[in-house]
Amino acid sequence: MTGQILIADDDGQIRDVVRLALTQSGFSVAEAADGQAALQMAQSLRPDLIVLDIGMPEMDGMAVCRTLRKSSDVPILFLTAQTDEVDRIVGLELGADDYVSKPFSPRELVARIKAILKRSTPVQTVAGGLLRRGMLSVDPDRHLCHVHDAPVTLTAREMDLLTRLMSRPDNVMSRPQLVDAIYGTNVHVSDRTMDSHLRNLRGKLAAAGCADAIDTVHGVGVRMGACRGA
Repeated sequence: MTGQILIADDDGQIRDVVRLALTQSGFSVAEAADGQAALQMAQSLRPDLIVLDIGMPEMDGMAVCRTLRKSSDVPILFLTAQTDEVDRIVGLELGADDYVSKPFSPRELVARIKAILKRSTPVQTVAGGLLRRGMLSVDPDRHLCHVHDAPVTLTAREMDLLTRLMSRPDNVMSRPQLVDAIYGTNVHVSDRTMDSHLRNLRGKLAAAGCADAIDTVHGVGVRMGACRGA
C-alpha cells in the first residue's frame, strides 16, 4: 500500500519512529512539529491520512481536527496519552477516524493506518452500488451520502459504519459485531469508541433532516431506522 501520510507531533523521536515504520511499509511521509504547521501542510499537501498528536504547541490536535473537518474528510488518526480517555472520546466526536495511545507499537500504528485507508478507498467498499432507505442514500464506491439532495460529509469510519448498517437494514447488529466488522477481530476497541462513532453519525444525519436514521434496540444493538425524517 502506498500514499502520503502527514505526521504531526512535537516530539522529534516519535516522528522518527513513525516515519521509519511508514517508509518501510511503502508510504511517503511529511512532518509537522506543531499544530499550525500541521494545518497549513494538511491544506497544501492534501495527504491521504494525518497522524495527529493531541498535545502540540501553537495549535493543539483537537483544534486542527476541528478546523479541517469544516472543509475536509481526510482520515485522521489521533495519538493520545494512555490516560486521556476524555481526549480520545472528544477526538472521535470531532471526526477523527481512530486513535492510538502512547506508548504504542509502530506495527500496530501502521496496521491501523492501513485499515483506515483500505476502508476509505472506493474499490474496497461493498458491492451493489447505491444504497437507499427512505430519504437516505449512500454511494460507498464514491464515498457519498445524501439526505434527499443534501450532501452529508462522513469520515471513513462513519461511512463504513453506515454502509454496514445499510447493507442489511432490518438486521440488528451488536456493538461487538460492528467493532469486528469495522476494525477487524484482532484490534481492541472499547464500546465507548463505537458509541462515539454512532453518536457522530446520528448527529450528522439528524442535522441534514433525517433524525430517525438509526434505531437502538436496547440490550441488543442497533439497526437502520425508517429514514423518513421523523
